Amino acid sequence: MFIAGLWKPAGEGSEICCAILAEPVSPGFAFIRDRQPDVLDSESRRQLLDPELSAQETIRRVARRLNPDQIMAYPVSTRMNRSANDDPGPTEPEADAGGNQRDL
Repeated sequence: MFIAGLWKPAGEGSEICCAILAEPVSPGFAFIRDRQPDVLDSESRRQLLDPELSAQETIRRVARRLNPDQIMAYPVSTRMNRSANDDPGPTEPEADAGGNQRDL
């Protein structure tokens, strides 16, 4: 998954600056919150990483959003909130007490 963002390298005496670009939420995720990150399809990532690309209209033409129907949401473990848990476990769907995958 590729999330759109902006990054500005640190100049002398300044800090690195970055931001994740967001858009109004897709209907399928509105129960979570009212905004969502701009998720891009894998085809546009190489063009968007070109450091020479700077004109807004060109960026808008090159950036292609991933179809929201290709993204799914499901509950995960609270282990996800800790970077020390560096294994695939926190990203797996969480099960209820009976071992069944929980729905959101």
